[in-house]
Amino acid sequence: MNIFGYKHGELYAERVPVRRLAERYGTPLYVYSRGHFEAQYHTLHRAMAEVDPLICFSVKSNSNLSVIRTFADIGAGADIVSGGELYRLLQAGLDPSKAVFAGVGKTSEEIEFAIRENILFFTVESEAEAVRISDSARSVGATARIAFRVNPDVNPDTHLYVSTGRKETKFGLDIERSLAACERAAALPNIELAGIHMHIGSQILAPEPFAAALERVAPLCMRLRSLYSSVRYLDIGGGLGISYHSGQAPLDPARYASAVVPVLKEIGLSVVLEPGRFLVGNGGLLVCRVQYVKDNAFRKFLIIDAGMNDLIRPSLYEAHHDVLPVRHTDRTCRADLVGPICETGDFIALDRELPCSEQGDLLAIASAGAYGFTMSSNYNSRLRAAAVLVHGGRARLIRKREVFKDLVRGELRPPRARQ
Repeated sequence: MNIFGYKHGELYAERVPVRRLAERYGTPLYVYSRGHFEAQYHTLHRAMAEVDPLICFSVKSNSNLSVIRTFADIGAGADIVSGGELYRLLQAGLDPSKAVFAGVGKTSEEIEFAIRENILFFTVESEAEAVRISDSARSVGATARIAFRVNPDVNPDTHLYVSTGRKETKFGLDIERSLAACERAAALPNIELAGIHMHIGSQILAPEPFAAALERVAPLCMRLRSLYSSVRYLDIGGGLGISYHSGQAPLDPARYASAVVPVLKEIGLSVVLEPGRFLVGNGGLLVCRVQYVKDNAFRKFLIIDAGMNDLIRPSLYEAHHDVLPVRHTDRTCRADLVGPICETGDFIALDRELPCSEQGDLLAIASAGAYGFTMSSNYNSRLRAAAVLVHGGRARLIRKREVFKDLVRGELRPPRARQ
């Protein structure tokens, strides 16, 4: 679904001109579409209807309270990876009993927080973590539900940094080790073995790796079902890929479902899904303004007021994001789109055909709804961007632009030197 398009030569977000948003709220500015978020959720849920999954929005992809609330309002759960994300979903009003807690380095404090809030289950990455969860549950006088993360050793054909299902990654346990780990964990006090979890990676554009992973974990699931009546869930993670540029086909939910649903029905456990990028990635823009146009003997540079501190994906993953003119033009120029950060790696696009722009023009960086603001920083003491959520013809500010005082909040003023 493409919720951004041109009308009368201007870029719109749903029924709101992007130019008007930039004029009112300034730049850099994240612009999100609630319509896109809801449509993606319903499309995926319909495709997977035969197994009636609990779709847990991956909070790490976009942790704004209003975005979390959007998914809570339509029945989603949440996939979290920290105590801070649990706090966010509580502030947003999402029911924590529909939250699953992943991550390889959970602290005792985070675990106890999650147990008290009665989350659905923890994704457990190691035997030592299961022991820690048992100790934490005993200390608060409760039972904790866990699902071991199984690493099926499937190559998802994605970027190395977001491939998580290979045996050499830090995530999960191999299949052979998982059964023994589950048996030991089931004997721990204050622990309920609730299921199995897997997640093979992100931005996967073909359904075959998902089906292959399920085929590998199916015998383990069957075995655990026969041993423990408490085993009820199979969490199959997320990773559904989206289109980042014209010509790149996203993973169609219907194709995904046709590949995984038959195996899921055979396994017979309640299904949990953890999409993030699929739900929000193409529902966001990062709007920026050209500050300078610079030429040298080798390159043309469009220097904008958004940089790697606002959107790090191009620098970190060499990721492609389409760049759209806010006022339509067919004229292009070969250039680098770079930011204000004092790093050579501060770029959005390198040596690309970009909208021909002049100082003061507005540009919109597409596919910025996932892993944009959540990975942003104050590097170079830059102020983090504002964000708005568009719904139909209305736009609402959902994050204020930072001011200089925000940069030093929490820091202690140094004492004056003694004379």
